[in-house]
Amino acid sequence: MSDITIGTWKLDPTHTEIGFTVRHIMSKVRGKFETFEGTLVTADPITDSTVEVTVDLASIDTGTPDRDNHLRSGDFFSVEEHPKMTFVSTGVVRKSDTDFVVRGDLTIKGVTKPIELDVEFLGEGKDPWGGTRVGVEATGQISRKDWGIDFNIPLEGDKVMIGDKITLQINAEAVLQA
Repeated sequence: MSDITIGTWKLDPTHTEIGFTVRHIMSKVRGKFETFEGTLVTADPITDSTVEVTVDLASIDTGTPDRDNHLRSGDFFSVEEHPKMTFVSTGVVRKSDTDFVVRGDLTIKGVTKPIELDVEFLGEGKDPWGGTRVGVEATGQISRKDWGIDFNIPLEGDKVMIGDKITLQINAEAVLQA
């Protein structure tokens, strides 16, 4: 990744997915957010690079409209009072030429907590429209209770309907800004 172009990159929403997985009873539910914007500023050294992403929480899509509406409610995201989720990086650690840990502050419902994302740099290249793109894949895990998202329904045997651990999966393309 030492050969990455230094500059400001904007997420391409058509080729980026910000998704998650959470345990639900005996299976897992997957979802994603449809509306977001983000900026990556690459620097030299690469560990001085920064990332900022803002997600419209009302754009959640789990494939089930009733569930999505419940997730928008006060039981979960409270989108009327807190419409956005933000991530602002606080540091980048290089693990190899293509693997990094990006540390940052995640804000949901007015609560800001530090998280770490494992990031794989997938490459840089020209696109058919005359632009330059980079690709990254990021993964991480958070506890939803850390952000006050603790709605649940008890089940038999001291179990609950919804897991606390959220797995984040981000597949992103960003375009270099002129």
